[in-house]
Amino acid sequence: MRKAARFAVLALPILLAGCATQMQGVVKPEAPGFLFGLVQGFIAPVTFIVSLFDHDVAVYAVPNDGGWYNFGFVLGIGGFAGGASQTRR
Repeated sequence: MRKAARFAVLALPILLAGCATQMQGVVKPEAPGFLFGLVQGFIAPVTFIVSLFDHDVAVYAVPNDGGWYNFGFVLGIGGFAGGASQTRR
């Protein structure tokens, strides 16, 4: 029973996030794309701390151009975390 409850607690936010969409017509051609997502992903930890004190600062750009922005954001987060620079001695 514990595994089922743990799975439900983890799966519910993922299922709800899958329902999130952007309104049609809101995304403009100048909306943030891949490069902006990459930069925002890289500075996300610092931006998060600033956003706690300044409500005009957001960690994630909305609206954005969708998949390419998300891809850049994830790559940027991985770059900050040093995912590609992990080496063995």
